[in-house]
Amino acid sequence: MGKIIYYSLLLIALGFFSCGETPKAVEQKKPRVFPEYSEALDEIIRTKDGVIRGIDLNSKADAITKTETKAPSEIAHDYLYFEYAIDSITNYSIAYNLQKDSLDEVEVQINCQDLDLSARLFTDLKTYYEKKLPNPTEDKGFVVYNCFEGQRKPFVVSLTDNSTPNMGIINLVIYRDK
Repeated sequence: MGKIIYYSLLLIALGFFSCGETPKAVEQKKPRVFPEYSEALDEIIRTKDGVIRGIDLNSKADAITKTETKAPSEIAHDYLYFEYAIDSITNYSIAYNLQKDSLDEVEVQINCQDLDLSARLFTDLKTYYEKKLPNPTEDKGFVVYNCFEGQRKPFVVSLTDNSTPNMGIINLVIYRDK
């Protein structure tokens, strides 16, 4: 009889202690880089440093691959291509064109199935580069920003909304002014 009571108490104690709540993993949100803009800009632009993603023109290929968060989808001589998905409706690609291992041009294409979100992203990119490189020129759907100041060599940022009725398509090209 004593063994039955002993084992019963042991089972009750084990049951009691096994019901303890396991600590839940707390998902920590990364601090926003650009809280005044859409969250997608945090992913696309990534940092306030450089002309885009912490990269400046004239950067070397190895600096670009170290800055990007994954391996390139395509690699060729003086060319690196990356594809990213932000969420189920928005993705973007980045093509880095180099000359003699020196970044000469960056092409970004953003595709979004939500036309309202695409319009907001275009407006956010336009505002971001207006603050960074004032006095843009707008012509035939293109917004062009020229940089001729400081220690940097002159470069151009061209922003275009090429959306269709079914898909938001934004093109951003950054290149050396020749």
